[in-house]
Amino acid sequence: QVQLVESGGGLVQAGGSLRLSCAASGRTFSRYAMAWLRQAPGKEREFVAAVHWNGAYTDYADSVKGRFTITRDNAENTVYLQMNSLKPEDTAVYVCAAGPLFGNHEYDYWGQGTQVTVSS
Repeated sequence: QVQLVESGGGLVQAGGSLRLSCAASGRTFSRYAMAWLRQAPGKEREFVAAVHWNGAYTDYADSVKGRFTITRDNAENTVYLQMNSLKPEDTAVYVCAAGPLFGNHEYDYWGQGTQVTVSS
């Protein structure tokens, strides 16, 4: 069992930066691939970024490549999403998720989400 709690969201101007954190409970955190997804009002949830259980491999949506960076600290049971050069279209609820396999976009555990609002 893994419980996930996100933090770090907020209101930022376009061009600014935010760092999201996702703290996980449970001793099996390091066995899971971790991902960030987001859902904007009136839109479907979409994949943002993922990181392999060992941190060596990452994957990004085309819309965030070069601006967002996902990392993890298995000693601290935490995954991060550094978001730079934010755009108004990045406004969404960001959710972290844990899944057994990196790259298959299937997740067993979900957080509650944190709101990110980017003003123009």
